[in-house]
Amino acid sequence: MQIIVQKYGGSSVADFVKIKLIAKKISEVTKKDTGVVVVVSAMGKTTNQFIEMAKNISENPPRREMDMLLSTGERITMSLLCMALNELGIDSISLTGSQCGIITDDRHNNARVIEVRPFRVQDELAKNKVVVVGGFQGVSYKRDITTLGRGGSDTTAVALAAALNAERCEIYSDIDGVYSADPSLVENAKHLKEISYQQMQEMSSNGAVVLNSQAVQFAKEKNIAIYARSTFKPGNETVVRNFPSGKSKGVFAVVYENNIIKVLFNSKSEKSFNDLLNNLEQGQIQIKELNYYLFGNNLSASFLISPKDHYNWGKLEHNLREIYKDELIFEKDYSTLSLIGEGLNKDNTVLIESKKILRENKINIFGISTTSYRISILVNKEQLEQSINLCHKNWIENE
Repeated sequence: MQIIVQKYGGSSVADFVKIKLIAKKISEVTKKDTGVVVVVSAMGKTTNQFIEMAKNISENPPRREMDMLLSTGERITMSLLCMALNELGIDSISLTGSQCGIITDDRHNNARVIEVRPFRVQDELAKNKVVVVGGFQGVSYKRDITTLGRGGSDTTAVALAAALNAERCEIYSDIDGVYSADPSLVENAKHLKEISYQQMQEMSSNGAVVLNSQAVQFAKEKNIAIYARSTFKPGNETVVRNFPSGKSKGVFAVVYENNIIKVLFNSKSEKSFNDLLNNLEQGQIQIKELNYYLFGNNLSASFLISPKDHYNWGKLEHNLREIYKDELIFEKDYSTLSLIGEGLNKDNTVLIESKKILRENKINIFGISTTSYRISILVNKEQLEQSINLCHKNWIENE
């Protein structure tokens, strides 16, 4: 039996009317002798509301209990969708992440999927049922409920698609695919009909919110095509798939991360720096663009962090300041602008031209990093939108 996995994001299931409309969309697919697995997010801004609820109780809520709280949002959606399907005469069943075999590590709030055992899903599909799965959640090998971080429902969908050997994975949201820039910031952002796994991962890892980077990694490993579509405005779509290196050259997208902190560390003790890294790891803070220098007995390091999805960042920052005193400096109010393409470091043309454009418009640059697929530039947060539009106009609109 052919299997299709669909995922509907929070904006798609924001109210009862939308849930009923999605049920009708699913009913059309079931008429094609196709097994359907549907992954759903929490309704609308439910997850954000839960986070605010927790903060009203505690400034530093335990990560395990946050997972117990946040995972309830998807359970509400999956139950309501099954009720809507039942009203249409479609046999369905809702399953949590643990019930459908999503096994993760024990990293609460940002767990990684390590295995999928979809036996229950396969059993229900064999009974011709639509299986509705609560996304964003799994169960650790310690049998604790875990959540997969922002965009984790994408990961649930693609991981299930891979485990079920599905024909494809369809990701539905309020955006009709992937664009060359955020359409809310760039008026002339271009719709991308297709994009490679590697390119999509670079976009997702550097701020693009259309698809989760871990989800793209799963798709890449299992060669599962991802179709990014609009839920209620059919027409355009972006297909994320494997295609030969070198098919696209130059810059094709500009993405960004808005809230970036630059961390500077200076010490005479390498052990002190190792302890800092361990503290950040225990706090589940991912670091980027690490620069490390050792001159005699003097150690100097710098790196970037994005605290937006870390509920306990304020507490952790305070503790780090107390421990490391003058060794540690936090510089705030930065953003990163990333040019995404292919072959960007074969020469310095794109880098030189981009620096020139920003400098001519009096935009200060506070750091640069490059790979074959990406050039990232650290700028002041207040100048981010202008920087995005300047680079997009030069590299994409004028090409």
